[in-house]
Amino acid sequence: MRPRLRFLSDDLIKKILDEAYKLLETKGVAMEHDTLPERLAGAGCIIDPDTRRIRMPREIVEAAVKSAPSRIELWNMDGSSCCDLSGDNVHFTPGSSAIKMLDENTHKIRPSVLEDMHRYNKVAEQLDAIDYSSTAIVPNDVPEAIGDSIRLYSLLKSTSKAIVTGAFTIDGFNVMADMLLAVRGTKEALREKPFTIFSSCPTPPLKWNEISADNTVRCAELGIPVEFIAMPLAGMVSPISLVGCVIQHAVETLSGIVISQTTRPGAPVLYGGSAGALNMTKMTAAFATVEAEMINCAYVEVGKYLGLPTQAYIGESDSKTLDAQMGFESGGGLHLAGLTGINSVSSPGMHYFGACFSMEKLVFDAQLCELTHRLVAGLEPREDFPADDLFDELLTQDTLLMSKHTLKYFRQEHCIPGPLIDRTQSLEDDTVPLMQRAQAEVERHIEQYEPPDVLSADQYRDLESIMKTAAGDFKIDF
Repeated sequence: MRPRLRFLSDDLIKKILDEAYKLLETKGVAMEHDTLPERLAGAGCIIDPDTRRIRMPREIVEAAVKSAPSRIELWNMDGSSCCDLSGDNVHFTPGSSAIKMLDENTHKIRPSVLEDMHRYNKVAEQLDAIDYSSTAIVPNDVPEAIGDSIRLYSLLKSTSKAIVTGAFTIDGFNVMADMLLAVRGTKEALREKPFTIFSSCPTPPLKWNEISADNTVRCAELGIPVEFIAMPLAGMVSPISLVGCVIQHAVETLSGIVISQTTRPGAPVLYGGSAGALNMTKMTAAFATVEAEMINCAYVEVGKYLGLPTQAYIGESDSKTLDAQMGFESGGGLHLAGLTGINSVSSPGMHYFGACFSMEKLVFDAQLCELTHRLVAGLEPREDFPADDLFDELLTQDTLLMSKHTLKYFRQEHCIPGPLIDRTQSLEDDTVPLMQRAQAEVERHIEQYEPPDVLSADQYRDLESIMKTAAGDFKIDF
């Protein structure tokens, strides 16, 4: 039986959605876009003449939700099937867009650079528990105009996996779309076998900036799955109550679904987000609190109720290094994600309030992901009934170590994580600390990395041409 966790009853979900529909009809959302308001008005939405906010009638929103697919099939770079994002299927991808890095030598947080990105690409490619990669790191040593596209360029050359990414500018999206077409060949092929998910972020409270709105439209046109990352921050730009945050999340996410589906009915979307809570004692945003994780799980339940694929930034840590706090925040969040059945779980490697990436946390989190998969597999009988023969053997032999039953079911029943989770009984003084074990695991993956043989010479050449044109005078030498 698969274990499941719920925070909301169906009746409470209905009340949340009723309130969200009402707010969309009466308050609407602000839209910082030149042409989209008129397009939405043509689809039945209402432009408030005084505030210019876009009010969305309930029937328009419900029709948009109904037209969105309940399942997204994600594909690897080579066109093989990668993941089924539907139901309670759980998949893991690294957190994305960190502007800082936990330095492997000093263990201090510093600005991230290109070299960090290259190292990350090599490690993420080899972690089996990471189902698809992400443009996890934003390098600070490149021109701002190519901060988004250069991440995708580097990863496309380094991975065989599907990718979660996102554009910071409209021009950046155009460059990235050209790269995706260089890999798939045609718009039809890209739509048939999407291998990227783009993040699109409404701005709390109840607002869409030009870039996120435009990216949502372009993704719908190209058939690229988009995950909506609504970011309620309890007590600051969202209600202090957790249910109030889930209501606001629903308003912002449903408005994104309307943007997507009025552009192209049937465009793939994920009902996702990244909840946080204001630390009132320090006046800082925190993303790994138990309350933030509860909000994440709750809005996923709303998404499941609507029949949509789901996503969450859950399993992050607000800690500054690989320590006990990072362990319990990451492990607790990932286990909650598994028990809730979140389809796309973003967070491995991410910490320090979503701003920093740690290679050591990435390899540690990958092992926590393995444990999460075992947790959600649940319990089932393994020739345990009747139990007489098994216990006759145990009472006769005083052990079942070499029993056929043990040898047959050991690996199915028990998850043996990698070397970062210490289950030895050694009490020697030379026991290696977790950070050192994680560093060794990172270096092992980097040393044994081999570029995947996925893209042709022509595809590499096309990618390089696109990136060099976008980079202008900045030298692309990798």
